[in-house]
Amino acid sequence: MVKEKAVKATTKKKQPSKPVVKKRTPAKQKNKKKELKEMPSWYKYLLGFLIVVVFSGVFYYFFIRPYAYRWKPCYGMKGYGVCMPHGYKVHGIDISHYQGDINWKMLAQTRQGQFPVQFIFMKATEGGDYSDKRFVANFDSAKVHGFIRGAYHFYNPKTDVNKQADFFINSVKLEPGDLPPVLDIEKKGKDIPKLQADLKHWLRRIENHYGVKPIIYASYKFKNRYLNDSVFNSYPYWIAHYYVDSVQYKGDWKFWQHTDVGTLPGIKEQVDLNIFNGGLEGLDALRIKEKGGK
Repeated sequence: MVKEKAVKATTKKKQPSKPVVKKRTPAKQKNKKKELKEMPSWYKYLLGFLIVVVFSGVFYYFFIRPYAYRWKPCYGMKGYGVCMPHGYKVHGIDISHYQGDINWKMLAQTRQGQFPVQFIFMKATEGGDYSDKRFVANFDSAKVHGFIRGAYHFYNPKTDVNKQADFFINSVKLEPGDLPPVLDIEKKGKDIPKLQADLKHWLRRIENHYGVKPIIYASYKFKNRYLNDSVFNSYPYWIAHYYVDSVQYKGDWKFWQHTDVGTLPGIKEQVDLNIFNGGLEGLDALRIKEKGGK
């Protein structure tokens, strides 16, 4: 009996198993599932088709349309890897440190080709304290190898306008025969009236210093939206407008940057290609003159 009691004492009582509670599906979810099941098959196909159409339209607008011109057949003359604008004889490029170390002897050979590169704009400064690390070498080499050269400033709306003007003046020494200085404006900032006033101030200061009207570089849309008044229109305009057969801008313009994917001998990276709206005589007339000269 003692043993029997001990055995009983050490025997564990089995816990009764908990009943499995099935989660109840909310009535709303049941109704949704029921609606999906009851949805006609043609409606599902139509919904899927509409989703594909919307997605395709968005994808084309943002990722295909801006570059579609690159893949169009070239019915005109092709040069430097792109279809060249028809009817223009004076060609040029613009460069910065992005193009790296340039083989200027090879680049100079383009002047013997079908689309001779006559002029080169080079990035000099940005904002109030950034100098392009290749500017001095590029600017000197362009002159040595017989190119018509120019320098541009990339404007930063967040930096004081006088600081930017002073910085460009102290960094860029233009000579007779060089092209006028260029104001590259691509960012509008938050205060448009202030931007417009500051840009006009920068242009006046640079014109007073160098004795020549600066060139304004801006995209077609930027110019029309923010720089379209009698003051801005009095300056030579360099339009950036890619992947089109002709310039859409209705006003006067001097230069057209027509692509950013040119390939030239002596330059490893792709480069912006430009044309001048006129002949060499017109380009010469735009260049900085000797003091007292015409």
